[in-house]
Amino acid sequence: MNMPLKSAQVTAARPAVSTPKSVVLALPAKRMAADNRLLSAASTLFARLAPPLIVTGLLLIMWEVLCSRAGSTLPPPSRVYQDTKELIFDPFFDRGGIDKGLFWHLSASLQRVALGYALAVAAGVALGTLVGQSTWAMRGLDPIFQVLRTVPPLAWLPLSLAAFRQGQPAAIFVIFITAIWPIIINTAVGIRNIPQDYRNVAAVLRLNPFEFFLKIMVPSAAPYIFTGLRIGIGLSWLAIVAAEMLIGGVGIGFFVWDAWNSSRISEIILALIYVGLVGFVLDRIVAAMATIVTRGTAAN
Repeated sequence: MNMPLKSAQVTAARPAVSTPKSVVLALPAKRMAADNRLLSAASTLFARLAPPLIVTGLLLIMWEVLCSRAGSTLPPPSRVYQDTKELIFDPFFDRGGIDKGLFWHLSASLQRVALGYALAVAAGVALGTLVGQSTWAMRGLDPIFQVLRTVPPLAWLPLSLAAFRQGQPAAIFVIFITAIWPIIINTAVGIRNIPQDYRNVAAVLRLNPFEFFLKIMVPSAAPYIFTGLRIGIGLSWLAIVAAEMLIGGVGIGFFVWDAWNSSRISEIILALIYVGLVGFVLDRIVAAMATIVTRGTAAN
């Protein structure tokens, strides 16, 4: 009979622990701030994604309506999906020869682009630096560059085939000769626009040519160089698709040409969608590198 009473007395004797008002108010405030950040991020994401999704949806609807009519020469999106389901869901099949999934065609094209573009970057930055730094080099080489850059990419293909006798190096050369001109021109412009104060500091510090190139030239001209690199990667992707239509073998360009010869229009449309997506990704990669290197000063 006394036990409950003692327990009650002990409980009553314990001091009440009270939570400070500041802590009580801080918890809802933190929760509210986190909710606001989440809501802001969601609204930003929606603002970025909604317009292209809405426009894409409207275009697909228009495409479906216009191409579903009798006598239409192009298939609607629904038929494209039905005809290319295997290519969409199984891009990795390989039955030998040129009968491969789109992954292997895109991979072959990207390998050619990577090699030709890397050569264009190395040669383009070096020549652009020379032209931008030397008045004599600019007077001697710039007119030649201005003439050669107007030659269409495919016009170089017969000459490269005659020189290399093989399709693979010929395609790589076409990529190289197509991508190098914007890299040279933009690098030269960036070098010529280095502020004179930077050159004066380099003279005071007595930097050797190699140190001047790494510490003054490259950081100052980086926004211009990456502008040329972005233009170059886009031209490289355009050039390889066109060149592969003529040289044959495995590649997304040859896939499009082979589908045309077999009257598989749906496969052509699917391949063009992949070409556009890959080109967009390549441009975004170079743009991301430019943002990191130039700390956001390169043009977006």
